[in-house]
Amino acid sequence: MTNETLLRPGPRGQAIIERDDHVMSGSIQPRYPFVMDHGLGARVWDVDGNEYIDLAAGIAVTATGHAHPKVVEAITEQAKKFLHIAGTDYYYDIQVRLAEKLARIAPFSDPARVFLCNSGAESVEGAVKLARWYTGRQNVIAFYGAFHGRTMGALALTASKVVQRDGFGAMVPGVYHVPYNNPYRCLHMREEAACHASCICADFIEQVVFKKTVSPNSVAAIILEPIQGEGGYVVPDARFVQQLRRICDDHGILMIVDEVQTGIGRTGKWWAVEHFGVEPDIVCSAKGLGSGMPIGAILSRDHIMTWPPGAHGNTFGGNPIACAAALATLELIEQEYMANAAAQGEYLMDALHELQPRHPSMRHGRIQGIGLMVGVELVKDEQRTPAKDIRNRAERLAIDNGLLILGAGESVLRFCPPLMIDAETLDEGLRRFDESLAQAEREAGLL
Repeated sequence: MTNETLLRPGPRGQAIIERDDHVMSGSIQPRYPFVMDHGLGARVWDVDGNEYIDLAAGIAVTATGHAHPKVVEAITEQAKKFLHIAGTDYYYDIQVRLAEKLARIAPFSDPARVFLCNSGAESVEGAVKLARWYTGRQNVIAFYGAFHGRTMGALALTASKVVQRDGFGAMVPGVYHVPYNNPYRCLHMREEAACHASCICADFIEQVVFKKTVSPNSVAAIILEPIQGEGGYVVPDARFVQQLRRICDDHGILMIVDEVQTGIGRTGKWWAVEHFGVEPDIVCSAKGLGSGMPIGAILSRDHIMTWPPGAHGNTFGGNPIACAAALATLELIEQEYMANAAAQGEYLMDALHELQPRHPSMRHGRIQGIGLMVGVELVKDEQRTPAKDIRNRAERLAIDNGLLILGAGESVLRFCPPLMIDAETLDEGLRRFDESLAQAEREAGLL
C-alpha cells in the first residue's frame, strides 16, 4: 500500500464525494468522508484500500457484521428463485416463515401477528394506523428526544432535532409530546425531587396532559423508544416504563414500543423492552432485522391486529430476498450473537469507565447503555455543558484514525457495533477512539 492510499479519503474516495455533490439530494449529505468498498465482520475498507473498525454498523443495522457468509448465502439462494411477487396479492413460504419466527419471539404473553414492511419509519406509520383503527381514537402521546422517522406521520412523532421538522408545514395532527425520563439528569436535581425521578415524566401525563390538554379517552397510543437512540442513548428508569404501562392499562391506551434501533438482540435480549418488566401491545422493528437488507415489521397482539383486508398494505413489504436475510439473521443472533452482545456490552462499559478519568470531556458526562448500545456523553464541566464541538471533532478525527463511530443527541458518541464483534476488535476500536478523543480535546485546549 502506498502512502497515497493512506489518505482518508484518498483520491478515489474524494472523486466519488465530488460526484455525489453534483447529483444527490442536498438532504442526503454524509457527515463523514468515508467511501465504502467492502466489509467483513466488524471491519470495512474504503475505495482507496484503507481499513477501518466499524463501531457504527450502519446505524445499528449490520447486526451479523458485514457480508456474513450465512446471510450472503441465504440472499443468493433466494435470488436464484425469485426476487418479487407482491405479498399483497400472492402467498410465498419464506414470508410466512419469517412472520412465524417473529411471532414466536414477540414480547407478548399472548399470540402475535406480523405485518412486514420496508423500513423503521414505515413500521411506525403502520403501528399508529393500527392503534387508531383498533381503539377508534385519534391522539398519540410521544416523547421529547424521540426519533421515529422522517415520513410525515413518523415525523409528527419525532422530536429530536429542529432541522428534521423545520420547513415542512403543519405536522399530522393529534400528537402530544411529553418529557422522557432520564435518571442520570434527575440525579443532578434537588434531593427531594430526585427521589421521584423514575416517575416524574409519567406523572406529567396524568397530572398535566390529561387534565389540561387532551382527554385520556381520546388517546389511542403512547409510543416510546425503550432506550432513546438518536436522542442520545438515554436509558430510562424501569419504574418509568412500568408506570407508562399502568397508565395505558388504566385508560385503554395501547403501548407502542419503537424497537427499530434497540431490538433484534442489540441489548442482549430480543427486545429492549424486556429489560423493563413490561409487555407492550405493538412493536416496531427494522434496522438489524435484515443485516443490511431493507426490511421492517410490525408485531402486534393477535386480538389487536384485526384490521380488514385492504386497510393497510404495500408493494415491497416482505420482499423474499429481505425475508431470507432476516431469517438467517435471526438464526445467527439466537444461536450466538445475542449472548455476545450482552457479554461484549459489559466489556465495553467497563472499558469506557476505565477511559473516563483520562478524558476531561468524559469526566462529568454519562456513560449509559445496555448490551451493544452504549452512549458516551461529552461535556465541558461539572454543570454538564454539552461539548458538541469536541464531539464533532472526535467524529472527524476518528475517520482519520480508521474508526467509524456516530454521534447522537446533543453531544453523545454512540457505540453500536455489529453484534458479532469480538473483544480483540473492540479493544482496537477503543484504542482508536481514545486517540481520536484525546486529539480533539487537545485541539479544544482541554489537554
